[in-house]
Order: sequence, then structure tokens, then C-alpha cells
Amino acid sequence: MALDKATVAKIATLARIKLPPSEQEHLAGELSTILTWIEQLGEVDTAGVEPMSSVAAMELPMRNDEVTDGGCREKILANAPDSAGGFFTVPKVVE
Repeated sequence: MALDKATVAKIATLARIKLPPSEQEHLAGELSTILTWIEQLGEVDTAGVEPMSSVAAMELPMRNDEVTDGGCREKILANAPDSAGGFFTVPKVVE
């Protein structure tokens, strides 16, 4: 599929990309090459290939769905610049 300068200008406008006219011809050639390569992918026979979500054949470990408070309040509050009574303290922003 060959793109011309007008099509590249329209694509740049839709993508809100400022593209000088001097670069449109060069970009049209590059985009045409990319689209030609993508068209070649359509020729590949994928009739017997199952859809997959990952190229790695593995299952993710599952954990029990239990509600907890995290159990690490002290570690979290140790990162805070200031804390009081087990909570973060922040500067007053509304007067």
C-alpha cells in the first residue's frame, strides 16, 4: 500500500503531530514500507494456531483471596517524613 504526501499530512493532523512539508515525502516512503510488511503478515496461514495471551507457556501462581490490612504499618510509616498515632501527618492545606 503506497501512501502519498496528502495522506501522510492527514495522518499527522489526526495524530496532532506537527510535520513539516519537507519531511512528508520521506515519511510517506517509510510508512508505505511498514504497511507493505504488515500486508505480508496477512499471507501467513494461521488456521491451526490457537490464540494466546503470552508466548511463554506457563500459568501464573494464584494466591488465596483474603482481605488483610497488609500487616506492615510500621514499615510503611518508617518511610513517611512525619507520622503520629499510626498515621501519616501532612501539612494543613486548607485554612
